[in-house]
Amino acid sequence: MTAFTVTLVLVAAAAGLLRWRRPAWYWLTFGVTIAALRVLIRYSSVMDACGLTVPVPRWRLAFARMTNRPVPESRPPRILRIRPTRTGLVLRLKLRPGQDAFDIAAASDRLRHSFSMYGVTSRELRSGVVEVRMTGYDVLKRVQMPAKADTRPMRVPVALREDGSVHYRDYRAIPHAHTLGATESGKSVYQRNLVAGLAPMDVALVGIDCKQGVELFPLARRFSALADNSDTAAELLDALVARMEDVYQLIRAEQRITADVPDAEIAADIWDLPDHLRPTPIVVLVDEVAELALFATKEEEKRRDRIITALVRLAQLGRAAGIYLEICGQRFGSELGKGITMLRAQLTGRTAHRLNDETSANMAFGDISPDAVLAAIQIPAEMRGVAVAGDSTGGWHRIRAPHTSLRQAANICNRYADRAPELPELAPFRPALTGTPAAPAPLSKTAPVTA
Repeated sequence: MTAFTVTLVLVAAAAGLLRWRRPAWYWLTFGVTIAALRVLIRYSSVMDACGLTVPVPRWRLAFARMTNRPVPESRPPRILRIRPTRTGLVLRLKLRPGQDAFDIAAASDRLRHSFSMYGVTSRELRSGVVEVRMTGYDVLKRVQMPAKADTRPMRVPVALREDGSVHYRDYRAIPHAHTLGATESGKSVYQRNLVAGLAPMDVALVGIDCKQGVELFPLARRFSALADNSDTAAELLDALVARMEDVYQLIRAEQRITADVPDAEIAADIWDLPDHLRPTPIVVLVDEVAELALFATKEEEKRRDRIITALVRLAQLGRAAGIYLEICGQRFGSELGKGITMLRAQLTGRTAHRLNDETSANMAFGDISPDAVLAAIQIPAEMRGVAVAGDSTGGWHRIRAPHTSLRQAANICNRYADRAPELPELAPFRPALTGTPAAPAPLSKTAPVTA
C-alpha cells in the first residue's frame, strides 16, 4: 500500500469520524467544499428537474431555426453569488421573467434532496432576487451560537434558527411577545437566555414569578423589581402604569413641535428624547400568566381584573414609554377569563415550544400561518428547547435556544448587578439581597414576600 493510499484512507476516516461526532467541524473542513462543488455541477439539471426553468425568448428560437442551430435549453435562475457559512451555503438567485419567489419556496424539499443538504429555506430580498439558505447538518441538535452577533440596544441574540442564522429578540421592532410551552418543553431556558442577554444592557428588568419566585429570584441581583405572588404583582403593575403616565408627560413636555424643528426630530417616544432625558427602558417578564388570571373567590376576581386591566394597558400604551412585555405560560386561552384575548392580541411576537394540544398552537399561530401551527404540534418531546417563533406578519422560523443552566444565568446576573437601575416608582418592589441564603419556608405555609 502506497503512502498516498494510506493518506487517503486516513483522511476519509477522519472525515467520517468528524461527520459523526462533530458535524460542525466536518462542515468547515470538508463539507463546505464538497457541497459547493455539488451545487455548481448539478445546478442546471436540478433546476430543470424541479421545474424552475423558463423557455428561452422567442427571438432566440427563431434565430436558431434560421441559422439551423440547436434549440437553446431552458434557463434556470442566474446565480448572483454563492457564499459559504459556518453552517451551510447561501445562494443569491436572480429570477428569470415569468418566475416567482413562491416557486423556489415550494421546491425547497426537492432542492434539499437533490443537493444532498440537510435543509433549504428561501426568502425574497427584493423584486426578482431570492436568497436560498442551505444547511449542511442539523444545527438545532447541538446549538452553538456564533462568537459575534449583531447586538444593538434592546436587541438580544436568544436562539439559533434552523437555517443557521441567529434569532434575535428585538424589543424596538416587536415590543411585546408571549411564549407558550408545556412543562419540560424548554420555556424556562428560553427565558433565561433572554435575561442573560439583557443583563449587560442599559435596561431595567421587572419580574413576576408566582411560583414563589423559584425561576426568577435566583437572578434577583439584576432585577429592579420582583413579585412572587398575585397581590404583589397587582401593586407592581399599578406602579408600572403610573410610571408610564409620568413618562408620557415627559415626552409631551419635550416634544419639540415648534415650526423650526424638522419633522424627524419631533419626539413621539422615549427613543426620540435626548440621552440625558431618556427614561430607562423596562422589560417586564411574567413567568406564568395563568397564575395571574385564575381566581376562586370574589376578592381574587377583583384582583385578577385589576391585574389583567393593567397588563392590557401596558400592552396597548407601553411601547412609546419604553415598557415591554414578555409573557410566558403553558396556555393562553379565553378560558382564563375576560380580557385575556384582548391582551393576547397586543402581543405581536409569538414563540411556541412543545404543546400538549393543537388548540394551544392555534392560539399562537392560528391567525398567522397554518404551517406554523403544524410545525408547533410536531415538535418531539425529546427535543427540549426547540420552538417555533413567528410574528403577526406571517413569517415563522424553527429555533432552539442554547442550554443555559440556572447557575449560569445567575452568574451572569451577578456579574452585571451594578447595571440594575434603581427606579423610585419600583423601589418598594426591589428584591432584598442578603449575603447568606434565607432559611427555607415551611411547606405548609406561604413564603413571605421579600420586597
